[in-house]
Amino acid sequence: MLSQDRWILPDGIEEVLPADAAHLEALRRKVLDLFFSWGYCFVMPPLIEFIEPLLTGAGSDLDLQTFKLIDQQSGRLLGVRADLTPQVARIDARTQGGDVPSRLCYLGTVLHTHADRLSRSRDPLQVGAELYGHAGLASDLEIIRLMLEMLDVSGLPEPHLDLGHVGIYRGLADQAGLDDRQETELFEILQRKAGPELREFLKDNKVGDGEAEMLAALEELHGGFEVIGDARRRLGNACPQVLAALEEIAAIGEALRSELPALNIHFDLAELRGYHYKTGAVFAAFVDGYGKEVARGGRYDEIGKAFGRARPATGFSADLKTLARLGVRCGSAEDDGAIFAPAAPDPDLREAVIHLRRQGRVVVQELAGQTATAEALGCRYALVRSGGAWQLRPLDG
Repeated sequence: MLSQDRWILPDGIEEVLPADAAHLEALRRKVLDLFFSWGYCFVMPPLIEFIEPLLTGAGSDLDLQTFKLIDQQSGRLLGVRADLTPQVARIDARTQGGDVPSRLCYLGTVLHTHADRLSRSRDPLQVGAELYGHAGLASDLEIIRLMLEMLDVSGLPEPHLDLGHVGIYRGLADQAGLDDRQETELFEILQRKAGPELREFLKDNKVGDGEAEMLAALEELHGGFEVIGDARRRLGNACPQVLAALEEIAAIGEALRSELPALNIHFDLAELRGYHYKTGAVFAAFVDGYGKEVARGGRYDEIGKAFGRARPATGFSADLKTLARLGVRCGSAEDDGAIFAPAAPDPDLREAVIHLRRQGRVVVQELAGQTATAEALGCRYALVRSGGAWQLRPLDG
């Protein structure tokens, strides 16, 4: 029984076996090369560090997802990162000077105390990009375009883009005079899209008729570009903050429609992913047949404040394992078929093997005394001595 238990992994923790690992690694290289081509610099934050920086900015959402332990050297509380975004914000705050925009990207394992309900994973391979130092729509658009290109190189067909803006809800809640407790309760109701409960809440909390009507409208304001016109009408008496936020996502949507006319764009004014730390436009990408977003992001201008630099910031992240599972598999040298090389002490054979490997082919060298056949090793070709030279021959030929 003990030997069988040693095969068992904790719930939500997985190992990736050779074929899937090769695909995942090929995709990792394609995605990072894409980021590099856009001018994003790669950073590698530590897997574990003191708990306070890990819970900065996005901390209230991450606290319950973060594994915690005591550092035996300092006696301080450590955390295993559950999200790389706060760490990247710290790197920007420490290393970037002046008002020059900085572009950073990352890829690494994160660990969650609770599994994602759909993928059931507790160890996603988080990949993402962040743009710091620019507050205009141009940076939001760049990040969204980069996210969509990442999905394209991952082989995910025809993603749907959801657009929202936390400033719309935040401005309406302020206008209605809701306190923190009421705002949180209303936020949770909107996430459930519970219409009757929403109307009951607004009545019980004596929200004014005009403000109640606009807050109730959020649940219904979702759909295509017609939503923008409907929102301008139904939220016409909202404060300037709300109207400015609405025009921001309208401008983002129009710019994307102009550049990517085939992109399916959906507006949802009750979409509040990351509400507790996002400050502007929020967005998420979906694909048919998968019940949650495959990538998400938004603007979070205050995330660097705790590190002394509250620079404008926008970015996105995804789980590379999810992209690998849902997308078209990456091609690799392995697809050409592995080659079997006999264990012959021949300098010409050694040169042939080196040449093939440098071309990106997979060559498996026979070991002295082995009994396994080339086929058992997964090879489709063999190097065979013929006419005084080593030549490639198919094993089934």
